[in-house]
Amino acid sequence: MRFAYADPPYVGQARRHYGTPEVDHTELVRRLVEEYPDGWALSCSSPSLRYLLGLPGMPNTVRVASWVKPFCSFKPGVNPAYAWEPVIWHGGRKRGRSMPTLRDFVSVNITLKKGLSGAKPVEFCQWILEMLNVQPGDVLDDLFPGTGIMGETFTAWTRFGEREQWVC
Repeated sequence: MRFAYADPPYVGQARRHYGTPEVDHTELVRRLVEEYPDGWALSCSSPSLRYLLGLPGMPNTVRVASWVKPFCSFKPGVNPAYAWEPVIWHGGRKRGRSMPTLRDFVSVNITLKKGLSGAKPVEFCQWILEMLNVQPGDVLDDLFPGTGIMGETFTAWTRFGEREQWVC
């Protein structure tokens, strides 16, 4: 099976955080739906969630999961803090009854000093792979590789069978 993970600059944040043009999220959703019918996950911000769910072509069968951040960056004048991030996901391999039930949230601290704003922790990447139920032999395309941690996590798991060690 072929899956995708997309962690683009969040809506309205590309120039500010990365000095790049805004991502065409309508085109991104179209690409995810057309090229990855087996399943995909899209990280986003809570302020952009309503916008993204309303985009043309967004399947009405998507689910929203949550990355809860027990330790996160507090911004002056922002109260309550942004201490969670939504993940819109679709499809994935069906989880059998013999598999442990996976929660639709993960509670993991943010990363620090990774050289890139918004870098995801390994445990978050493992959770995404579990939600999609990615198996050895599958393909995972990381559409916005950033630090490369999603690809590294996927490669380590498929190469060394580390899945049994994951705690989600």
